[in-house]
Amino acid sequence: MTALSYDDAVPTEPPPSRWTFPPVDDAEPEGPVAVGGDLEPGSLLCAYRSGLFPMPVGRRNQLGWWSPDPRAIIPVDRLYRSRSLVRSMRRFHCTTNQAFDEVVQGCADPSRPYGWINDDIREAYHRLHELGWAHSVEVWSGEELVGGVYGVGIGSFFAGESMFHGATDASKAALVHLVDRLRQFPSALFDVQWLTPHLESLGAIEIPRSEYLQRLAVATSAKAGHSWESPD
Repeated sequence: MTALSYDDAVPTEPPPSRWTFPPVDDAEPEGPVAVGGDLEPGSLLCAYRSGLFPMPVGRRNQLGWWSPDPRAIIPVDRLYRSRSLVRSMRRFHCTTNQAFDEVVQGCADPSRPYGWINDDIREAYHRLHELGWAHSVEVWSGEELVGGVYGVGIGSFFAGESMFHGATDASKAALVHLVDRLRQFPSALFDVQWLTPHLESLGAIEIPRSEYLQRLAVATSAKAGHSWESPD
């Protein structure tokens, strides 16, 4: 695996958002903090830096901005790797940013329950990827893409948006690969939004929103560059 470095090209900062997001400190713990706005690159980056992430809300699929309390994260020093996962990973090869759109498409499979990744979401994160902010980890079995994860990286912060698998343990392999990159930064923060039984089985925990925001401020201001563009 190619090591992380601090001298990669800096991602392109887009024009600032024309929206002002409300503060999240005292927001309701479960509902959206705001509804509306847009998915322009400047809006997305402003949201992540503020502790928010986008997800449709309601039957009309309005654009909602969420900041749950507590917040789920994966501590990069405690990702659980079972013996079966270690064995499974020998069957796979992982890369980064080699098939970003294909990974998003895999995550957007309409047959998946509770699917929320529509055309607008795909296009928005494609633009972020082109600017150097959104990244993917791909998992291959031979020449076949069998799993992956994508999200947004700012400094030593990574917001995991979604993952998919087409082979047993492929999405877990993507997480292992991603965590191995992030753990080289002392202030790394791996956000996974909400705790699920699956993520909890891998070592995810919940922390208070107040703690999350403190750690977010440190991580997003870190002068850390990921060698995302280097093949693995």
